[in-house]
Amino acid sequence: MSATEKTFTVAGTAKNADGTVKARFANDLVARIKILNKAKCTDINLVELPRAMTKLEALQYLTEQGITDGDAGYAVANKLAEKAKLAKKGEVKVKATKVAKAPAKAKSTVTAEDILKAAEDAPM
Repeated sequence: MSATEKTFTVAGTAKNADGTVKARFANDLVARIKILNKAKCTDINLVELPRAMTKLEALQYLTEQGITDGDAGYAVANKLAEKAKLAKKGEVKVKATKVAKAPAKAKSTVTAEDILKAAEDAPM
């Protein structure tokens, strides 16, 4: 969750005056119900969330609570798919690629003669 992403304490569904059902989010249950009633919405089904949640989290919670029947279920599932797609867009994918090995250093061969010569030249 980004620092600027809004959270809500109430979520659910309501049917608009034109008959379409939408997922709804709010922070004040009573005020939201009053607004929906004034807008002539019906089938208002809002629940208080266990904690402040983003829309994506709230939709997942509603799904877990069994709000999956009829138009309300369709509205929640549809909005959840939309939010999940947006969340996935924000993710950064990192692909690991094989790095070419550095060429091996040429091995130098040391002979017994080299060691004896070095020992003779070394100060004592």
